[in-house]
Amino acid sequence: MAKMLINVESTKDFEQVVQAVQEKSKENGFGVMSVHEVHKILESKGMPISYKCTIVEICQPKAASQVLSKKPEVSTAMPCRISVYEQDGKVVLSTIAPTELLKLYQADEFKELAEEVENTIKKIMEEAAK
Repeated sequence: MAKMLINVESTKDFEQVVQAVQEKSKENGFGVMSVHEVHKILESKGMPISYKCTIVEICQPKAASQVLSKKPEVSTAMPCRISVYEQDGKVVLSTIAPTELLKLYQADEFKELAEEVENTIKKIMEEAAK
């Protein structure tokens, strides 16, 4: 059975990993849509968490256009998100597997495209973690 989450661990500095995710995304044909520094946002609202957590939203325009042209409801799961957070002295990169997410939308016609996107996101995460 496939795993819903894809996780990669890094021993690099948190900020270095967040920066590397953005750089590697661009190098691999994804645009960086937004960066949410969750730990800072929550702290500013008086609800701090005890670790750093940043979400980097990325998008591959060609893939997004192909899917959204036929399945607008998939937009509820877009853009792709890579979460970077601290856990047990390590930095973890995590994302929801696009192939698993697509199953929610009964969009089997995009299986190959989802696999391609997923493989590229895994590559981005692994490169950023090094």
